[in-house]
Amino acid sequence: MSNAAESRQSSEERLFLSIAVVAVLILGLGYLGLMLALNHREKAPGVPGPTDEAVALTPDHARQLVDFSLTDRTGRTVTRADLAGQFLVVDFLFTSCSLTCPVVNRHMAQIQQLTTNQPDVKLLSLTVDPRDDTTAVLAQYGLKFAADTNRWWLLTGDKSVLYHLIGTSFLNADLDDPFTYMPGNFSHTERIALVDGRGNVRAYFDGLSENVAAAVVTQIGRLRQ
Repeated sequence: MSNAAESRQSSEERLFLSIAVVAVLILGLGYLGLMLALNHREKAPGVPGPTDEAVALTPDHARQLVDFSLTDRTGRTVTRADLAGQFLVVDFLFTSCSLTCPVVNRHMAQIQQLTTNQPDVKLLSLTVDPRDDTTAVLAQYGLKFAADTNRWWLLTGDKSVLYHLIGTSFLNADLDDPFTYMPGNFSHTERIALVDGRGNVRAYFDGLSENVAAAVVTQIGRLRQ
């Protein structure tokens, strides 16, 4: 091979290597940007972080549990009337979520354990993805967290009913957020809500906080008084 040919081949190899390095950098930066965006989407400013104290946050305005009829993972119908006089601990999920939902529901399992001897405390998990989260899917999901079918109800049903319940009683829709990977695009889906026996939403907690279970149970005790 001539010196000219070798030089040309060497130049082409350097060019290819440079392009490969730039491509890797672009992909890396893109992935980092996506992770930061998702983190911002799931943890908005003003919400305590996972290592912070789980402070009870008051609703932005008076919220009350609206009428609804949904289906539990066992196939039974659950309505607002079934929950009268109960303290409700409510979270929001979709079973394909791999970031926040497993953490929040692990903490819901802790709340279930801490309230074992409190029959007037029920746990509700409302799916934001009823198309995929069927009763069968939710049944399998509940097994992962040892959810008691008599005390922790994982609910699905008509999308309009679920979204009306979530949007009216619990969470605002974040219509300005371009990162709409979350079905329904609700804000603060990592939160756990506490509802009193009259159906009033009394507090929100950061479901990612490691001490959220104790904080929720403490707040229930205060409301009893």
